Amino acid sequence: MAAKILGLRWWTIALIMLGAVVNYLTRSTLAVAAPTILEDLDISALEYSWITAAFQFAIMLQPFCGYVMDVIGLKYGLAIFVIAWALISMSHAFARDWQTLAVLRGMLGFAEGSANPAGMKAVSLWFPAKERGFAGGVYNIGASFGSMLAPPLVVWAILTWHWQSAFVITGALGLVWVALWLLFYDAPEKHKRLSDKERAYIMDGQEGHLKSDGAKPKIVQILRQRNFWGIAIPRFLADPTWGTLAFWVPLYLSQARHFDLKEIAMFAWLPFLAADLGCMFGPAVVLFLQKRGVSLINARRGAFTLGAVMMTGVAFAGLVADPYVAIALISLAGFAHQTLSVTVITMASDLFKQNEVGTVAGMAGTCGNLGLLIFNLLIGGLVASVGYTPFFIALGFMDLLGALVLWTLVKAPKEEPGPPETVPVAA
Repeated sequence: MAAKILGLRWWTIALIMLGAVVNYLTRSTLAVAAPTILEDLDISALEYSWITAAFQFAIMLQPFCGYVMDVIGLKYGLAIFVIAWALISMSHAFARDWQTLAVLRGMLGFAEGSANPAGMKAVSLWFPAKERGFAGGVYNIGASFGSMLAPPLVVWAILTWHWQSAFVITGALGLVWVALWLLFYDAPEKHKRLSDKERAYIMDGQEGHLKSDGAKPKIVQILRQRNFWGIAIPRFLADPTWGTLAFWVPLYLSQARHFDLKEIAMFAWLPFLAADLGCMFGPAVVLFLQKRGVSLINARRGAFTLGAVMMTGVAFAGLVADPYVAIALISLAGFAHQTLSVTVITMASDLFKQNEVGTVAGMAGTCGNLGLLIFNLLIGGLVASVGYTPFFIALGFMDLLGALVLWTLVKAPKEEPGPPETVPVAA
C-alpha cells in the first residue's frame, strides 16, 4: 500500500503553481528578448503589437481547453497542452521574420490558454470552500513568479549565447514539468497517497450544490447567467494590466526610460515580485472581512474593490520624472492587479459546479484576453504618437468600473458556505 502524504492537497497546488511558473516564463520570454529581437529581425513596434496580438487572440480560445479538461479529465488534458506549448516555445528559435513569430505566438497562446482553467479546476477539486481563496492565491503566484524569473534568465541566455537559446531553455522546462505532472498527479478520488481523513476533509468542506453532477458543461446555459458576466466583464477590464506588465514594460523601460538590457534585467522583474505579494494579500483581505461577518462573495467583492483603488496609482507612472518612481508605481500596479485578479478568478469556483469550472474559467479568461488584445493593439498603434502615459492613466481607472460591475451583477448563491476562509492547515 502506498504511503499517505500529509497535506497532499497543498503539494498538489504547489505542483500546479510550478506549472504556472513555466507557463508564464515561456510566454514572457518574448517580451524580455523583444529589444534584441526587434533589432535583430528589423521588426517595428506596430509589427510587434501584431505578434503579441496573435498570442492574445489565440489564448481567447481557452474555453476549448477548459472544456477538454472538464470532459477528459485534468491529468491528461493538461499534459497534452503543456507538451504542445513546450515544443512550440522551442520552435521560436527558428523564426526569421515577424510573420513566423506571429504564427508561433498564436499557436503558443492556444496551448497556454489551458493554464488558467486547469488551475481553477484543480482548486475546485482539491480544496474545501474555506481554503479556495488561499489555494487560488498560491496557484497565481506561479504567474507572477514565472514573469519575474523571465528577465534575469532570458537576459543571461542572450548574453551567454543568443536570444534563440532563451526559447529553447524555457520550452525544455515545460517538458520537465509535464513528466513530473504525469508521475505525481491524480484526481482526489483516485489518488493512492491521499489519506481517507484528508479526502473526507476536502469533500465535506465543499458546497453540495457545486459538486459535479457528471454532466458536460452547457456553454449556452452558462452564457445566460448573470454571475458569469459578473466575473467576465471585470476580467475584461482588469487583464490589460497584466498584458502591459508582461509585454510592454521591458520596451517601455528601453524606449521611454532609456534602460539598457542589463538595467531591464535588474528592474523589469520587480512588478512581478509585487504581484506575488498581491496573490496572498487578496485572500488575506477576504479572510479579514469574513472574520468580521462579511459573506464570502461580498468579501471577495471587497478585496477586488480595494485592489481597484490601489490601481489608481499607476495612472501617474508616465507623468513622474524619476524612472525609479515610475518602476515603483508600476510595481504597485502588479500588487494591486493580483490582489483583485486572484479574487475574481477564484469566484468561478464559488459560483459554478465543479464540472463547469474549467469551462467557466476559460470563458471568463477569453473575455479578459479580449480586453488585453484590444489594449495591446491600441498601444502598438498609438504609442509612437502619444507615448505610454495615456495607457497608464487608463489602466489606473478601468478596475474601478470592474468593481462596480462585480457589485451590480454577481448574485450570491442561496447555499453560500458559512465558515470563513482559513490559512492552510494539514489534514
